[in-house]
Amino acid sequence: MNSGKFFIALLFVTPLIADAQLSPVEKKVVAYIDEHLPETIELLKKTTDINSGTLYVEGVKKVGEIYGRELEKAGFKITWVSLPDSLRRAGHLVATRTGNKGKKVFIIGHLDTVFEPDMPADPFRMLNDSTATGQGVNDMKGGDVIAILALQALNQFGLLEGSDITVYFTGDEERAGHPVEVSRADFIERAKRCDIALGFEGASGTNIVATARRGASSWLLEVSGKQAHSSGVFSERGGYGAIYEAARIINEFRTSLSSEKYLTFNPGMIAGGAEVNYFENKASADVIGKDNIITPAAIVHGDLRFLTAAQKENARTKMKSIVANHLPGTNAKITFYDGIPSMAPTEGNNRLLSLINQVSIDLGMGETKAGDPGARGAGDISYVAEFLDCIDGLGSIGEGAHAPGETIHLKTIPFLSKRAAMIINRLVQQR
Repeated sequence: MNSGKFFIALLFVTPLIADAQLSPVEKKVVAYIDEHLPETIELLKKTTDINSGTLYVEGVKKVGEIYGRELEKAGFKITWVSLPDSLRRAGHLVATRTGNKGKKVFIIGHLDTVFEPDMPADPFRMLNDSTATGQGVNDMKGGDVIAILALQALNQFGLLEGSDITVYFTGDEERAGHPVEVSRADFIERAKRCDIALGFEGASGTNIVATARRGASSWLLEVSGKQAHSSGVFSERGGYGAIYEAARIINEFRTSLSSEKYLTFNPGMIAGGAEVNYFENKASADVIGKDNIITPAAIVHGDLRFLTAAQKENARTKMKSIVANHLPGTNAKITFYDGIPSMAPTEGNNRLLSLINQVSIDLGMGETKAGDPGARGAGDISYVAEFLDCIDGLGSIGEGAHAPGETIHLKTIPFLSKRAAMIINRLVQQR
């Protein structure tokens, strides 16, 4: 298609900007962003065309090198944080400016996607004059380029002088290296030195951001019973068997806990029979079963999502109590595994939302509100949410993340980049 016509169309996304309540230098930043949209879309295309699945170390590093060069243009010092070979991860891109002016800002993105090298290639391509598709184009290379464009625009007019900003693009957000105490150690330590965290994961809508995100953990239920002839099931001699006990437990989870807001617990795999061999590293099981015996073994593997640490612990206590109330002739135990912590709602996050809301109004785009935490999964920002005020969802807008055909709405990039620039600028200028 005619690229000139495409970029002209992009400029019409924010027609109210002309009436915006911005300072003279902020208006220059807005104009800069409009002028440099073609280069930004080209950067998005270039990096989307690079397969950077989490375990494809070479691809992740290549994307990091490209973004690093772009951040150098904004006056940042670039560092690559390597991880131990045992983690089989590329590492992380870190860009820093050191100063003592305003708030210390921690900007979060990631370089990797869910699309590994053995998946079919899905390069950047236009679907129409405003929508593009490609692997990771929205989650989250779109968010990365928005943050980069905003910083380059601010640097152009000297607005980053004296600022203290860390840009941290992780290389394994989609599949964090374990133990996370190693893969996220540097990430957490750098965040602790900052005042504000801004996450550029995908936006739920043009005027929606995330002041909270649920955390994710997992559980494994292991159940045993007496193996005996099936004719004796439910009897004192035979008992109920492992499958009935597993079914009881799962059903009581549902009836006892499912009404609690933001709490979910989903059994993702269940296996039971005469013999069960569970392979945790493959999330699979081999089962031998006979319909004429009372089953001696069953396992269930599931996840647990929560808004606060207290909600997680309360749920685990209730689940343990349910598991302990065994049917006759059975036994069971449940083991919990921590994953990504939650980004709990806080007053500090709400104050940050107020600043963002004012920016949106000043840009002539109306109010910005907090989205539903239950609609978002866990993300890197959650690892640092207990240490500083946080907002996420400042990135690009699209559909179908984590699946072939993922899309990004390019006409939203101008406003989202301008909003990001104004947010960062006002935080840096705060006394």
